[in-house]
Amino acid sequence: MNRTDRLYALVEELRAVAPRPRSARWLAARFEVSTRTIERDLSALQQGGVPIWAESGRTGGYCLDAAHTLPPLGLTVDEALAVVVALGMLATSPFGEAARSALRKLAAVTDDRTFSESADLASRVHLLEEPRESPLLPGLGEALRAGRVLQITYTDREGATTSRAVEPMACIGKDGDWYLIAWCRLREGVRAFRGDRISAMTPTGETPPRRRLDPDELGIVRGQLRAMEPRELLP
Repeated sequence: MNRTDRLYALVEELRAVAPRPRSARWLAARFEVSTRTIERDLSALQQGGVPIWAESGRTGGYCLDAAHTLPPLGLTVDEALAVVVALGMLATSPFGEAARSALRKLAAVTDDRTFSESADLASRVHLLEEPRESPLLPGLGEALRAGRVLQITYTDREGATTSRAVEPMACIGKDGDWYLIAWCRLREGVRAFRGDRISAMTPTGETPPRRRLDPDELGIVRGQLRAMEPRELLP
């Protein structure tokens, strides 16, 4: 996580528990940096006008002004349950860390009774998944958002390992597997790279041209490709 993302995440972490404090040591462990780094980050946020103050004492720490927090959400139990289940299904996806962060925010802005009841109901929902020998490489979701050319190390189904430059185009989930869809410069065509077969991924900083995704070019058999269109859910 770069410093800009960490500063934003610090504010969101303090927002989620406001007006309760978080100690610098706890935040350092949460973001896997030193306590001194956290203190510098918090000082920078304070100088930037974010209403953070320190509480002394054994149970003290850093607090965010309650007026700077999000208002409660008026979700029903069923609505909160749907969101909790949907975020839980993303736990092993390229968006797992973002889903966990979103779930913490949901808990912070949903009344205790509704969230508690929804969480209890969600605990009765189970997913039957195939075990994975290799976890997804962190940063797969970020690669899509950044839109930069990547240098990846990939092992195909035959066990052959290659290093290649690819231009990210999309992510596809299928039967518990996640694929990075990209224009492969080595093969000069669109390829689907299964996430758990990517062992290394390095952004090059180069911004590639925008390419149109044609489902007929994909090498993933069976099933119908359905795009996620949040706007279709809105009135």
